[in-house]
Amino acid sequence: MYSNRKYIISFIFGVIALIYIYKLFTIQVLDMSYKLSAESNVFRKVVDYPARGLVFDRNGKLLVYNESSYDLLATPNRVPEFDTADLCEILGTSVESFKAEFRKAITHARYKESVIFKQIPKHRYSYLQEKLYKFPGFELQKRTARKYEYNAAAQVLGYVREADPKYIEAHPYYKPGDYIGVAGIEKSYEEQLRGQKGLKIYIVDVKNRVQGSYKDGEYDTAAVVGLNVTSTLDIDLQLYGEKLMQNKVGSIVAIEPATGEILALVSSPGYDPNLLVGSDMAINYPKLITDPYKPMYNRALMACYPPGSTFKTINALIGLQEGVINQTSSFPCNGGFRLGSHVVKCHHGGSLDLVSSIQHSCNAYYCHEFTKIIGDPKYKRADSAYSNWRRRVQSFGLGTKLGSDLNQESGGILYSKNYYNKFYGEGHWSAYTIISLSIGQGELGFTPFQICNACATIANRGYYYIPHIVKKVESGDIDKRFYEKHDTGIEKDYFETVIQGMYQVCEMGTGRSARVSGVEVCGKTGTAQNPHGKDHSIFEAFAPRDNPKIAIAVYVENGGFGATYAAPIAGLMIEKYLKDTVTRKDVEERICKANLLDIDAQMK
Repeated sequence: MYSNRKYIISFIFGVIALIYIYKLFTIQVLDMSYKLSAESNVFRKVVDYPARGLVFDRNGKLLVYNESSYDLLATPNRVPEFDTADLCEILGTSVESFKAEFRKAITHARYKESVIFKQIPKHRYSYLQEKLYKFPGFELQKRTARKYEYNAAAQVLGYVREADPKYIEAHPYYKPGDYIGVAGIEKSYEEQLRGQKGLKIYIVDVKNRVQGSYKDGEYDTAAVVGLNVTSTLDIDLQLYGEKLMQNKVGSIVAIEPATGEILALVSSPGYDPNLLVGSDMAINYPKLITDPYKPMYNRALMACYPPGSTFKTINALIGLQEGVINQTSSFPCNGGFRLGSHVVKCHHGGSLDLVSSIQHSCNAYYCHEFTKIIGDPKYKRADSAYSNWRRRVQSFGLGTKLGSDLNQESGGILYSKNYYNKFYGEGHWSAYTIISLSIGQGELGFTPFQICNACATIANRGYYYIPHIVKKVESGDIDKRFYEKHDTGIEKDYFETVIQGMYQVCEMGTGRSARVSGVEVCGKTGTAQNPHGKDHSIFEAFAPRDNPKIAIAVYVENGGFGATYAAPIAGLMIEKYLKDTVTRKDVEERICKANLLDIDAQMK
């Protein structure tokens, strides 16, 4: 009996000993929280933030750089009573907001430093540094803030802001207090521009006072500066485009056809990118967001408009490829195309061939042609012919996202046959039902970005490269997809006929205001119907005719006919880019002085 009791007691003590051993092993070896807690009382790890990479235009002009800024940190337990109003006056902030941030710091950690005020600009930093002795417990941490050289291209370049908790959760590299690129190049090339954070480790005492570097900085890591980026943008052309679009709502997109490089991308009204830098961002961002003209909305990439008569060039090429028309095909036009009591009006009369139909922008011609495309007997059904037509349209990059390195692209509107089958009933619709598509109206909506790319495709005689905004990245190349040729599948010879028509538009037709002395400009005017007010003015063009250097699309909301505003703007832009000067000063002055914002406001 006694012997059994002895074994039981020994067993219990053995179990208890094992439990203690396991617990100690867990605490000391497996569970790192105690170790980290101990280390946090001895070491202070300070992040060394890198400078973001610089951004240049295609000609090497600096667009975006860094300027020193500073965060104000406080260790609450080391802060005695101080003149709050005095410090707030130096910082340029309110006493209420400062006290709120200081209370957060006390709640967070009394013995550790917390950021109280972020991105103090250089002019305030100098004065604060002189007065900092009056505020024990406060210190400054060096950061960098973005600076934009020009008051231009804000929607293209983007901006930076502090990463929010949701973003940090999805991207473990980032920690609270880190900044990220938002929109434009800053966002698309965030990984290249951001660099790599470094780390400095300091020994601190029980009151978090620095006693020196840990092991003389042996375990410190240096920050790696971000990579520089060369954009495809021509900043002089961009500035000129923004000048022409002042007091107007709309956009300009210019592309180099041979490469797909974006030369200019104007969205008007725009804003000064420096408004969203540093502590001023908190004041300016709400103003920009609530502005009725939406300056932060990138109309070039996101706004979908009916393409109007610019779309006739696409339908002409599809008709040629499908064999329903040829270069000499003609259709009657007696003031329009009649479908029962419905008339698609046209300003022309008589009979026109293909080249003349483009030159004079004949609506009737393209209504007749469209009925042949959708009624082509080889497809047996209208919806099958329509699907083929839609595929051809998409081959020009229309009605679909192009996959640019600018991340705000809209896909546009180009419905599949299912939309019409559902709306009208399968087998109960035909070309006549959707005849508006023939002249770029109806259920169509393309972005100026897509229209410009389609024009570049015509300039190239049947192919395009995905438009992109970055030409090269330091120590690396751009994505391979920007070097891939996208072919429309339409024979090259057919383009020459359409291009001849576009040339005659600028020489003898509705686009004469886009002519440039000594340069063969090929273009097409358009007037997009606007149910909310005056029609939109549209023009697409490329130049020179052979070996084209620039393709351009211009949209001016509520601008009326394409020849009124869009065509002369395109002509001036082409002249500026190809000749580096503008001779038609009278036209330039008329465009720059025109104020359509008041008209737009009246329409609303």
